[in-house]
Amino acid sequence: MESKDSKLQTAVSHWSYRFVSNGVPLADFNDVSAQINEWDEWCEAWENKGHIHALLGDNASAEGFNLSASEHYNTAAVCCHFGKFLFVHKPDIMKKTHNFAVEYHKKSMSLANPLGERVSISWNNIHMQGNLRKPNNVENPPVLIMCMGLDSAKEEMETNEKVFLERGIATLTFDGPGQGEAEYDAAICPEYEGPVSAVIDYLETRSDINPKKIAVWGVSLGGYYAPRAASFDDRLQACISLTGPFNWNNIFDRIPSLTKEAFIHRSKCSSEEEARDFASRMDLSGCAQNIKCPLYIVGGALDRVVPPEESKLLADAVKGDVVFNMIEDGTHVANNRIYKYRTQSADWLSSILKG
Repeated sequence: MESKDSKLQTAVSHWSYRFVSNGVPLADFNDVSAQINEWDEWCEAWENKGHIHALLGDNASAEGFNLSASEHYNTAAVCCHFGKFLFVHKPDIMKKTHNFAVEYHKKSMSLANPLGERVSISWNNIHMQGNLRKPNNVENPPVLIMCMGLDSAKEEMETNEKVFLERGIATLTFDGPGQGEAEYDAAICPEYEGPVSAVIDYLETRSDINPKKIAVWGVSLGGYYAPRAASFDDRLQACISLTGPFNWNNIFDRIPSLTKEAFIHRSKCSSEEEARDFASRMDLSGCAQNIKCPLYIVGGALDRVVPPEESKLLADAVKGDVVFNMIEDGTHVANNRIYKYRTQSADWLSSILKG
């Protein structure tokens, strides 16, 4: 049997829980893992899986089964997203597959229940694309701003949005600078309070949500972005941080090679040394004490990407109300134990925003 290259082995060993918890069928993950031997084959293999699910969506749509079509298109989008998510060494191939992820997710939102609305928010001369979804039968609901991480994008968020929508909370997932649709024109932004404040400004122009009940959520590197935003914008009523770094420079030399390559690429740095200097700007030690809203922090004691000590540093730094959920058998984002924090954090947020 032909051996698999080291990058492919890294991807398979680190990300299986995340793929499955965010909507990839386990059988698809096992198929791709078994069928390819080189990292260079990864993106195309996942795009092909995406097309299979998209065809199922086409067939269901043609027969008028819109909900089924939406689910198939969402799976197609997630498969394509995971094809491109760390494939930065071949940007043309990455972008082609990414475009399929975006288009398939648009189709999914147009048929979903509840429906999704694509929105565009301007900040610092870039247009940040987002997906706004509102719960059924709730007038002027509270809204949760969802911040992506280093390699996540809004097309990956369906399963994460669901627990909040079911509790009457609208969700706005968006691609900020260096993320998703914005990664081609803008670098990662360590001072992420800027993009989030722009999203809040946008939400305050809408008459169909409650602008006084806005919270923020962030996953992985987004688990740094969300508390960073809460440190600077008092309009946020609550914050959820999922296994985010407290200081990215603390862990820069420990992160997996594929993650490091993605950070160098998306920060628009030309070398590892330059990226390490860039990472030093991503530090909550000077601002976390300014967070005034309640904070829910998730840590994974078995996290091999962001060590659990980082979550503890955040919990210790803030002065207000904190729930610190350290999942002792949890990996990165505790994707292997989502039942230990997804509904719990959603219930916590619902009690704050709807209390």
